[in-house]
Amino acid sequence: MGVLDGKAAIVTGSARGIGRATAELLAEQGARVLINDLDGDVAEQAASEIAGETAVFGGDLTQPGVPDQLIQKALDEFGQIDIIVNNAGYTWDGVAHKMTDEQFQAMLEIHTVVPFRIIRAAAPHLREPAKKERDEGREVFRKIVNVSSISGTMGNAGQVNYSAAKAGVVGLTKTLAKEWGGFKINVNAVAFGFVETRLTASKEEGGTIEIEGKEIGLGIPEQMRQLAAAIIPLGRAATPEEAAGPVFFLCSPWADYVHGQVLNVTGGQFTGMTT
Repeated sequence: MGVLDGKAAIVTGSARGIGRATAELLAEQGARVLINDLDGDVAEQAASEIAGETAVFGGDLTQPGVPDQLIQKALDEFGQIDIIVNNAGYTWDGVAHKMTDEQFQAMLEIHTVVPFRIIRAAAPHLREPAKKERDEGREVFRKIVNVSSISGTMGNAGQVNYSAAKAGVVGLTKTLAKEWGGFKINVNAVAFGFVETRLTASKEEGGTIEIEGKEIGLGIPEQMRQLAAAIIPLGRAATPEEAAGPVFFLCSPWADYVHGQVLNVTGGQFTGMTT
């Protein structure tokens, strides 16, 4: 028995990294999970390796209509939506005075616009059941967890585009929490610090991602990786599994009264500073 038995979840960007670890944990706790990735083949492979009931949706979520297709796929497969984790994203770093419009807009699209479109598409399938439950005098909680970053809450040199987009996630989260609290839809965000994924691998190991035919390099300079460990009180970066735990908490019944919050998961980095 899992605490998410009977629930249906969507986790975007869930073929790798934090998304993959989150999907695995939600499935382990009984949820049926829709696995999503830009690359459908990679999503299929991840789904086949995750124990539990899964479905797959591959596609570029920044394209018009694709978030609506994602929601419809979940409904077709599971008949309901209880949990949405907006995790998909990547980085395209550069200093502000050299950044192109395309580079800046790309981060806004994947990190801020895509979660908005997914939430908008899901709205009737979250709100209408809640109205019936409210009329019946029942409380049934549904969950939205948006993935932000301390780059969005604190800023980070070389990431003006990513930081702006992730700050937008915070505003989206807090406003939606005010609008949808009456429907018992918990809306929260997790702001991650340094997590070991291909986005934070060394430049030599990070590889690339292809977006609309353009190869974008992933990873960060090795000296920045070494500095990160020095400024994290716990002394190291998080694993994807450690990052998935707080997301699971916000999806669980234990977080039914946690609403409109940004949970900093940083290993103690920036402790004492407010967001």
